[in-house]
Parts: sequence; C-alpha cells; structure tokens
Amino acid sequence: MKTKKRGIIFVISGPSGSGKTTLASRIAQDKKFKNKLIKSISFTTRPRRSGEKEKKDYFFVREEDFTQGLKAKKILEWTKYLGYYYGTPGDFVEKQLAKGRHVVLCLDFKGARAIRRFYPQDTVLVFVMPPSLGVLRHRIQNRCSKTKKEEIQKRIKLAEKELAVAEKYDYCLVNKELDRTVAVLKEVILREILAR
Repeated sequence: MKTKKRGIIFVISGPSGSGKTTLASRIAQDKKFKNKLIKSISFTTRPRRSGEKEKKDYFFVREEDFTQGLKAKKILEWTKYLGYYYGTPGDFVEKQLAKGRHVVLCLDFKGARAIRRFYPQDTVLVFVMPPSLGVLRHRIQNRCSKTKKEEIQKRIKLAEKELAVAEKYDYCLVNKELDRTVAVLKEVILREILAR
C-alpha cells in the first residue's frame, strides 16, 4: 500500500507592497491546486482593514489571546510588526502536512527561518522582490494612503532591510507584472512537488 506523502510548506516573503499576499491568494485559488494547496491564515492583533474578513484574511485576536496561544505552544512562529503581533497556528499547519496537502505561508525572514528550523525537509522559501525601490515606495504610499507618514517611512525602511536578505531564499521572483509572477510561482511549486 502506497503511503501518503507529507505536504510541503511554501513560505512567501517580501517587503510590504511587494505583492506577496496577493500572490499567495492567487496560488491558493488556482484550480490546478484545488484541495492540494492551502493558504494558512495567521493570527493577528492588528485592527481589521477595510475589506478584510475574519477567518479568510486573518484570525483577528486580542493581545491577551495571542499571548495565551504562545504560552500554550499553539503558535508555530510569530513576530511583532509595527506594534502588532502576527503568528502561524501550529495545529493547522501540521494537520495539512499530515494529509499530504501543501501549505502557503506569508512570513517575514524571521518567520521563514523559524519554519525551516521546525520543518527542514518540508520547507521551500520564496522571496518576492519589487521591480525597484521606487516602485515599492509608490506601492506602499498608495496602499497606505490613510496611514501616518511616520508609519509609511517605517515600512519603507523595513522594506530596505528585508531586500537585503533575499539571497538567503531558495527562489527569488521579481514581481513586475502580477500574472507573469503568478505563472512563475506556479512553476516553482509544481517543480518542488514533483521533485519529492
């Protein structure tokens, strides 16, 4: 009897405004990966943005609940970004891998390293680059039009730091044109799945 292969974790990283979340959503919704690949939903303590949905974009939780989850070791990896906590639910990821499903995570470099430490054989790291720093600045400013100038500057400085670690990833994609980048990411995922 053939045993079911464990799933693979695809960690997608990139600075704010690189398009990583959009890419992850597009891949998870692709018919080719239906019931085989799932986008993990993170916990966050930040307020919900316009258009975001509970249990679809994030699990929006209070800081006390997040802290309890950390103590109970229910959070696989976590980070604090611009004053808010973000974390990956460990039970969810493990259940999907055991079922042979692949999981897509959008994480920063610290989170990507933590996942690779937990799952060294089952993790593929993909970094999404903007076409240029100028394009990235423009995307951040447009995306955060209601955000304070100081926060936009923090995001841009953080983005510059994040770009410096791109070489530590297994793959690096330049997101110049979204549909093309989705197609390249799809190729990367299929190649990794077939290689196992």
